[in-house]
Amino acid sequence: MKIITIVGARPQFVKAAMVSRAIQQYNSEGKHPFIEEQLLHTGQHYDANMSDIFFQEMGIAQPTWQLNCGNGTHGEMTGQMLIAIEKILMETCPDYVLVFGDTNSTLAGALAAAKLHIPVVHIEAGLRSFNRRMPEEINRVLTDHISTLLCCPTFAAIRHLEQEGIHKGVHHVGDVMYDAALLFADIANSSSTILDRLQLNSKSFHLCTVHRAENTDQPERLGSIVEALKGIGQTDRPVVIPLHPRTRSCLEQYGWMASLEAHPGILLTAPLSFLDMVMLEKHAATILTDSGGVQKEAYFHRTPCITLREETEWVETIKSGWNQVAGYQTEDILFCMNNIPEDREEILEYGSGDAAGAIIRLL
Repeated sequence: MKIITIVGARPQFVKAAMVSRAIQQYNSEGKHPFIEEQLLHTGQHYDANMSDIFFQEMGIAQPTWQLNCGNGTHGEMTGQMLIAIEKILMETCPDYVLVFGDTNSTLAGALAAAKLHIPVVHIEAGLRSFNRRMPEEINRVLTDHISTLLCCPTFAAIRHLEQEGIHKGVHHVGDVMYDAALLFADIANSSSTILDRLQLNSKSFHLCTVHRAENTDQPERLGSIVEALKGIGQTDRPVVIPLHPRTRSCLEQYGWMASLEAHPGILLTAPLSFLDMVMLEKHAATILTDSGGVQKEAYFHRTPCITLREETEWVETIKSGWNQVAGYQTEDILFCMNNIPEDREEILEYGSGDAAGAIIRLL
């Protein structure tokens, strides 16, 4: 059985690592058919800290194909990927194409495969924010409707698909990111030095990530978030902000970079490796983010989270009390920071840490 796995954005590297490990385990047991996996990296994230280092830390083999589709508009990137991926699939004729999540790489890979009648496996299928202004929402909806095998991380995801008339090939497998959290938490403890490098103590800092275009590309929204972070950051409990390249560029363009750099309660860093991020997520007092993946990782490490959007795909994190949806307004973010729920529940539907194994068994 030949599989081509398509990745391009930071969280997908982690998810692909877990599936690759499950494939290696399956093959080591001498089962049939033997699974041959090849990796196609679209280059959607082209910063070395957000790409190359992940392959090293995750133990993933280097990609067979490395595209360079990290520049341009959403349409330009998706179009470039679609053209290049189609050529590769026509040459290799895989049995399955695996795609993850909701990025341009996801949609381009799924479209190219579906038009060539190659079965598409969508990992993290069925998630919905119900906000069609988000390019990620468009990507995930379209990918679900052309996928053959839909691997859902939650029961809510299955219900979403049912409401859209998708019943065939739908399976609840749990969350591959939970697999990763269990595996890499201990590794981060022994190998990451980020707390020492930044001179931080456990639970004595907040962690913030902002990268979604709906926040970075709108000065009003980004400005409100910046003001909230300034209000939260204190000398003895700073806000650590690993800056996404897009966010850094927008902060500089809007003229807010200098004030953040000068603020005694703000600690800016370059994009961090996966293990360093795991370490910060585990030891932060609170996480503020517009990332879907980081919302879940906050729960995996039992760190309260505040989501800097008006909605979330991960509704179970809200219901359980581990996450709050604040939006972008300064006063709303500060209100959530001052009202962290004390009663929080366990989330059972993410599985037991074997989601990647369940996906391979389905294949």
